[in-house]
Amino acid sequence: MEQRSYGNTGMKVSVLGFGGSEIGSGISKPEVDRLLGSAIEAGLNVIDTAECYGNSEELIGQVLGPKREDVYLFTKCGHASGYNQPDWDPVMLSNSIDRSLRRLNTEYVDMIHLHSCSEEVLREGSVIEVLNRAKEAGKTRFIGYSGDSKDALYAVQTGVFDSLETSVNIADQEAIDLTIPEARKRGMGVTAKRPLANVAWTYDTLEETAYPFVYWNRLRDLNYGFLGESNEEVIAKALGFTLSVPGVDTAIVGTKKPNRWQENADLLRERLLAKEDYEVIRDRWREIASDDWTGRT
Repeated sequence: MEQRSYGNTGMKVSVLGFGGSEIGSGISKPEVDRLLGSAIEAGLNVIDTAECYGNSEELIGQVLGPKREDVYLFTKCGHASGYNQPDWDPVMLSNSIDRSLRRLNTEYVDMIHLHSCSEEVLREGSVIEVLNRAKEAGKTRFIGYSGDSKDALYAVQTGVFDSLETSVNIADQEAIDLTIPEARKRGMGVTAKRPLANVAWTYDTLEETAYPFVYWNRLRDLNYGFLGESNEEVIAKALGFTLSVPGVDTAIVGTKKPNRWQENADLLRERLLAKEDYEVIRDRWREIASDDWTGRT
């Protein structure tokens, strides 16, 4: 699998990463073992999880074992997720980082992303201090910001973060102009989350409260011609689009199907998105997207 330099971190990351949100509930330890094993066999070397993804961290920590040295381990912090203190509380944040290390059964992670923190909280400064102390203590090699829109822009412009994780896909393109170019100017690694737009095109109808609804609604308006093709073709073009965005280093995909990693790797190897196809998608976005089509946090 293709690998790309992750900003100035020195890490060479696979273009596809293992997203840990899907394994946060309703999945057993043996199933996670198979999922991680198949991901690594397919060439993935990034595992991305979070403190609020159910028991995702624990399961990864239980099955990773000696494979820990074969991967870059990313997690997120910021949400209380079981603590009595409010989100972003500095004491809670420090305790949450230590809890993540225990859950992941590791002495350090390669990246801790501050999870969807507002500009207001960032300006106050204490959360950044907690992350810097964790980095100085060797609990994480690097610190990053995970989020979207103007909050993410402010985080990037602080110059304190090594990485940006943000939503980028065929139904979510604000970051392509707003934050990713700024991140690259500063030598930050860039991770694309939701690269498949929650496969929103696969639903005939959705309630407004459904998680993929916003993307589903946008795709109805965008009406890309390729959405009528087979699901395999749409996935190939959607992934190819995200990984063709200048500055994107890796795209995080979640699944509970062990064979999906190799299938996606094969799709990317055999059918990279042509430049003209990429520009068609971008042009359509510029034509249809309204001002309130901001990044989905």
